[in-house]
Amino acid sequence: MQAFEKNSTIFNLLSEGVSEGIIVVNKKQNVVASNSAAEKMFGYDKDELIGQPLEILIPKRYHPNHDKHVDNFISKSEKRQMGHGRELFGVRKNGEEFPLEAGLNPFELYDTTYVMALVIDITNRKAVEKDLRMKSEALQSASNGIVISDALKPDNPIIYCNASFQTLTGYSEEETIGKNCRFLQGDDKDQDCIVNMRNAIKKGESSQAILRNYRKDGSLFYNDLYITPIKDRFGTITNYIGIQNDVTERVKSQQEKEHWAKIFNESLNEIFLFDKDSLRFINANKGAQNNIGYTVKELKKFTPVDIKPNFTEKQFRKVLVPLITNEEEKIKFETVHQRKDGTQYPAEVHLQLSRFGDQDVFLAIILDITDRKNYTLKLEKTVQERTKQLTEALAKEKELNELKTRFLSLVSHEFKTPLSSILTSITLLAKYTQTEQQEKRDKHVNTIKSKVRYLDTILTDFLSVERLDSGKINYSLEEFPLSKLLDDVIYNANMLLKTGQRISYPRNIDDLFIYFDEKTLALALSNLVHNAIKYSPEDTAIDIIVANNTDTIEIKVVDHGIGIPEEEQKHIFNRYFRAENALLTQGTGIGLNIAKQHLENLGTSLDFTSSENEGSIFTITIPKDLKQYAHENYFIN
Repeated sequence: MQAFEKNSTIFNLLSEGVSEGIIVVNKKQNVVASNSAAEKMFGYDKDELIGQPLEILIPKRYHPNHDKHVDNFISKSEKRQMGHGRELFGVRKNGEEFPLEAGLNPFELYDTTYVMALVIDITNRKAVEKDLRMKSEALQSASNGIVISDALKPDNPIIYCNASFQTLTGYSEEETIGKNCRFLQGDDKDQDCIVNMRNAIKKGESSQAILRNYRKDGSLFYNDLYITPIKDRFGTITNYIGIQNDVTERVKSQQEKEHWAKIFNESLNEIFLFDKDSLRFINANKGAQNNIGYTVKELKKFTPVDIKPNFTEKQFRKVLVPLITNEEEKIKFETVHQRKDGTQYPAEVHLQLSRFGDQDVFLAIILDITDRKNYTLKLEKTVQERTKQLTEALAKEKELNELKTRFLSLVSHEFKTPLSSILTSITLLAKYTQTEQQEKRDKHVNTIKSKVRYLDTILTDFLSVERLDSGKINYSLEEFPLSKLLDDVIYNANMLLKTGQRISYPRNIDDLFIYFDEKTLALALSNLVHNAIKYSPEDTAIDIIVANNTDTIEIKVVDHGIGIPEEEQKHIFNRYFRAENALLTQGTGIGLNIAKQHLENLGTSLDFTSSENEGSIFTITIPKDLKQYAHENYFIN
């Protein structure tokens, strides 16, 4: 200690020039010298440590082994880091422990051995390390996929990816590091949102987008990607952090909702949603708004009772009871609806209980049955007019007698056969009274429905013939999606399919819009598809093919049925004509005639090719310049 007192000036001069703490101890481990940095670090006043045992600076739990370590160190007389591989702690005067690093250096002075310790307080460093470790663990345990790229290197290579990213994409860390994030896009790089994201990166801004990405196994997933830049203290972007979230289910759910919303809104039927408890309208499709005359905003102030003049609220709620009590899944009834302009029309209501968001609602599908209600009156009038015309014509031309006889025989046969089937099914239905016989009852109910639908088609054809002959017909040309019309035609035709028959739907027509009279095209296509089903055997396909040509749109109906004999093909569009090989199959012989006349009235052609026992191809060719044709024909609205 006296040696240091003699050289205190030199020691102070040297030790006070460093920021680290310096403590010198002798063989007895008593402090013989210290600098102000060490005294401040351990909380002592100047020279307060001199002569104190070194143990006052060491936590008590380390005291038992400390002497042994020091003696071992002095005996080896080598410079080294204290506590190599272990964490070291010091204790301040106030008893507070803190982490430290110490470098030990033995030396000789006046034949006495001393040890000088260079001490560094690493409290802040440990806090930073702990913070970094926690952040690293947080990134690794995050449920979102996280990547970090190096913005200072060409093409922003990935330098870090967490475990969730690897699980999400199927790529390991080795397969990911060094690549640009775009490798997840595969060949699908022409996405609009990518351009916006690239522009944001160029500007050094954060960006977000939902991308179509592909896993290692090639499967698609929708990636909700958020990218943000990391800048250093000089404002230079050093890294980008990408946070990724698999939103595939959410995107698919949204797409499905949009699909059903499109079907809901574009349906030709009226569709209403109203609340289960308050009965107030919630929504209505375009078909409903167009027919009833109210907007959705106006309807939300009303209940169904407000458009049903024949119902009170009490009566209407009574109708709903079977649905509310789950006695019935669906109910159907006829009523009268009143439009905004005060006019009324007969309606067939199909009701069922459903769920809309988080509330119970009633779904109502409404059919305007004005035409159906007027069928009897119109048919009687039509038959009277046609009979009168035929009687007058027969008096003038003898050859028309054969036409009359054939017509009446055809009507009799075509009505008698389905009516007999209906009568038989009704008779048999009365015999099936047991619950276990429901399947047999359903069979006959379906037979009745089928025959009634057939009679309905015949009556529609007869009415169409009358309108064509009298010239009392107006067409309404407008633009509409072809896919929606084909959906309706195929849906109705599916009920007529024989065992094993199937209808092949055309591809890639979702974006194809057509300018035409929608009802006329639906009538013509329904006739062609129904004929294809009727004259084709079981287990065959009916193909609908659409060709979008430069000047025309072609719609083909292809079957593999009995075909048309070559010698009779020239008569196929004549009214009431039926080929020899089709006489045993139900039919009136007027469907093709009606379809061709309607289409030709609109500047459209209907042609066919056919081979007996091989099948037929009927082709509707619609010009794309039909608007010009419409202006030149007065009968088109």
